[in-house]
This record gives sequence, C-alpha cells and structure tokens, in this order.
Amino acid sequence: MSEKLPRGLANTDAGARNLFRSSPPHHELHSSTTALSLSETRLSAKPHAPFQPGDARDLLRNEFRAPKASLRASLWSCVLLCCGWCSLVMAESDPVVGSIGEIEVHQSEVLASFGTLGSVEKEALARDPATLNKLVHSLLVQRVILQEALAKKWDEEAATQALIKSTREAAITDSYLKAVNRPPESYPSETELKAAYENGRAALTVPRSFRLAQIFVAEEAGAEKKLKAVQQRLKESPASFAQVAREVSEEKESAARDGEIGWLREQQIQPEILAQLPKLKVNAISAPVRLKDGWHILKVLDVREPFTPIFDQVRAQLAQRMRAEKSSANIQAYVSEVLQKHPVAINGVALSKLMQNTPATDAGVKP
Repeated sequence: MSEKLPRGLANTDAGARNLFRSSPPHHELHSSTTALSLSETRLSAKPHAPFQPGDARDLLRNEFRAPKASLRASLWSCVLLCCGWCSLVMAESDPVVGSIGEIEVHQSEVLASFGTLGSVEKEALARDPATLNKLVHSLLVQRVILQEALAKKWDEEAATQALIKSTREAAITDSYLKAVNRPPESYPSETELKAAYENGRAALTVPRSFRLAQIFVAEEAGAEKKLKAVQQRLKESPASFAQVAREVSEEKESAARDGEIGWLREQQIQPEILAQLPKLKVNAISAPVRLKDGWHILKVLDVREPFTPIFDQVRAQLAQRMRAEKSSANIQAYVSEVLQKHPVAINGVALSKLMQNTPATDAGVKP
C-alpha cells in the first residue's frame, strides 16, 4: 500500500503493508458494508481513483471480496442459439456489458483488456464484481473522451503521433515480458501454498477492528454551541444517535448512513480516537474528541478481536500473491540476462545537452 492514508480519524503513521493485514477479515468478504476511505480530515466515502484499463493486472492488487456465487459463468460463457439465427447468436455470444448513450462496451472487449493474465488471475478478477464494474466504467469513459479527441483530429498532432509510437512499443514490451515470464498454471502447488501459509502465520493475524459511527461537528464559528446541543440531545436520548447523525453531522457521507463509518482496524485509527475505544462497550457513545478538523462523537457498533484466518480463507489471495512475486522475480532475472547479452552504453555528454537543445512546446487543446 504505497498511497499515504489521508488525515482525520485514520492514523497516517501506521498502516498494514502485508497483503493479509491490508485485506479485510474473512467475515467481511461477504459484507455489504461500503468500503470507506478518508477524505481530507473527515471520514467519508471516496470514489475510486481511475486506473488504466490497458493493464488489468493492476486490478488484482486490490482486495478481493469474493461472493459465494462466482461470476465466471456470466463473464466467460457465450449463449449459442439455433443455427440460422446468426445475428441473434452474435448478440448473445458477445453481449453489451455497459453503455454511455450510443457508445457500447461488449464482453469481448472486456476480455481483451485482461491482456496476458493467467487463469488464476482471471478467476480472481471474475470473483470481484466491483472491480469488473470499475473496469467497464473506465472503458466507457475512455471511449467518450476518445470520440471527442478523434473528432478534433487530436490523433494527427505530431506530439500525439510520437506518444502513440512510444506507448505502442511500451505496451508490446510489457505484454511480452509478462507473457514469457508468467509462472506455469500449476504454480503454486497445494504443498507450496500450505508451506507459505505455515511460514507466514504470524503475518496473517488480523488485528482488532472496530465498527464505528460518528457525529461530526466541524471547527467553525458557532461550533461549540452546536456541539453542546448535540450532547444534550444524546444525553436525553442515547438511542437517537442515528437520527442526530442524519440531521446534524457535517460529514455528509457517513451522515447519510446514520453516521456509520464502517470497519476500521486499530492501526488505521488516530491515537486520540483509539484511546477512547477500549473504554466503550458496544453501543456506548464517546465524549467529543477534538481533532484538527473539529469534534467527533463516536459510537461503537461492533468489535472484532484479533484472529488468524484459516488456510481456506486466504488460499486464493495467497496463490495470487505468490504468482505475482514469482512473475516479478522472473522478469527481473530475464531483464538481467538481456543486459548481460546486450550491455548498455550511454553518452553522458550528449545526454546532458539534450534538454538544452530541445525547444519547449506547449500544445494547446483545439477549441
């Protein structure tokens, strides 16, 4: 996890780097709770950052929430109809999976974006409807923007032509490297998987987690008066927390869910907040905790004690992780071998003068 967690209730100084520590507990795999991130200094839902659909392997770095019912049948299968109904057969065998106006994305185009993924990676991707949804969404947005760019003949610009050439070469190289260095489908074996599980049991422990709700009062003029009014309402009727959150909380995303934030692990929570949680029983309400952004009144909805998932619960993620590491090691060895056969020579003098002799260009977008 290279992205730094935003500030707020989340602890920016601590964060799990291990695959299993950064994955939700098994109990969460079938949860319908919205996955949350932090925006600015408040807890809120955050839209997914756009990704590059040309490299679907990047999707597999995300956490997979695998529903019991696999999507493989709906994703990979083609419906064949009676002979003679050619147009209908074509429509059924390559259905539209998304559209914006008249722009459509078909099943075959989604499959093509998977590139050089192996069967293990494809199965993992097929188990994650949210990621597939994001992929189709990105493809559609790309098509809309592409349509506009082509209408303005942006593809004929000299800078664009150079970019197309370099992008094509990079795509071919990347695809080839991944394909020739992909581990065999038999890797890892069941024996290798179990050995990795046993050797990494300590790292698999899922820390204590809290399911929280909040009422947020922002730091601004009149905030203290508003805070006292909230406290008085909760004192008179603690059970009204959800209603007060909907009506008063100034963090709109959680307010729309009766103040619910969702599940957070200990190391994701700011120390000031975390210090209050062990003192609270389930459904207890905290005193206001002041952070840089304002006051947070918290309610503990549920608590999960630390636990280590069993082998079957992490088997798929472990296989995916091992294959990714094996592929990375294979690529590094392959590149090293290429460099040994073809030593690189760089003209430092010419390189230092490169930018001096290159005129600056600012290509404006055509109106």
